[in-house]
Amino acid sequence: MAAALNYDVFNGDADGIFALHQLRLHTPRHAQLVSGVKRDTGLLQRLPDGCAGRVVVLDISLDSNADALRRLLDGGAEVEYFDHHSADCAFAHPRLRLHCDGSPDVCTSILVDRHLNGRHRPWAVAAAFGDNLAGAARQLAQGLGLDDGAVAALAQLGQVVNYNAYGECEQDLHMAPAALYRALGGHDSPFDFIAASDAYRALCAGYRDDCALMQGLRPHAELASGAVYILPASAWARRISGVLANQLAAAHDGASFAVLNERSDGSYLVSVRSGAPLTLSACGFCQQFEGGGGRKAAAGINHLPAAELGRFMDGFGRYFNAAAGADHAR
Repeated sequence: MAAALNYDVFNGDADGIFALHQLRLHTPRHAQLVSGVKRDTGLLQRLPDGCAGRVVVLDISLDSNADALRRLLDGGAEVEYFDHHSADCAFAHPRLRLHCDGSPDVCTSILVDRHLNGRHRPWAVAAAFGDNLAGAARQLAQGLGLDDGAVAALAQLGQVVNYNAYGECEQDLHMAPAALYRALGGHDSPFDFIAASDAYRALCAGYRDDCALMQGLRPHAELASGAVYILPASAWARRISGVLANQLAAAHDGASFAVLNERSDGSYLVSVRSGAPLTLSACGFCQQFEGGGGRKAAAGINHLPAAELGRFMDGFGRYFNAAAGADHAR
């Protein structure tokens, strides 16, 4: 019986959660939820051999899951896969429906929005804001007849839910991603969720507290191409790392940034934002290191050994030095 279960596999950030919520508002279906912190990208490895059910995958890198995906398909699973990360390892299979687009102005919730012909678009707007795609989010919102206050509310929702996904493990988070997804249940509109949810109010309070602590952070190194930050080894710093990286990228057009968090084993969890994603992609840089990957504008490294920190710093400066507008970093 277990082998025939359906699975919904999704990144624990705003994009993954809101992508799944859109799909299930459109097509309700009971499924086992598989999720984790934002950097827990090898989620398909958790599914059992011989899974013969339907598997929906949202916002996790195909390149990081290609072997597990082949295993599931060969075992009889039917897989629908939505993602905007690097998909160099993509392949065709009769039981695989693949919706991938690595363009820098696309997120997974936008792909789902296209698939559903905009049926639940406000959730996609919030997801795009959460993924630091403010321009794409506003463009999506234009046809919805929303005033500035409503758009700002969707932006805050996306930012706060996205913030909740950052941590070394789920214990670092205010709320486990699967539990947060379940908290959306019964809310067709994100505005209803904003108004009624105790979970949302708790996330907003945590976000405010952590942002206050973030104000005292200073760069570890300022480079011609941008800056590198190394954050304290604490749960609040791990939670805020994505917010910091996104704020830096938004405030310094053309500059590139790296935010490093020390892990419990002494290695570093790295977030990178490229100031010139079309010519100097963040994933292109991060893929030079084991466990690195992502998308053109934003990428990361899950385990950067402490012994490789010097190589990372030197490589970051060399790689992004040609970025257009790098002189705006200071």
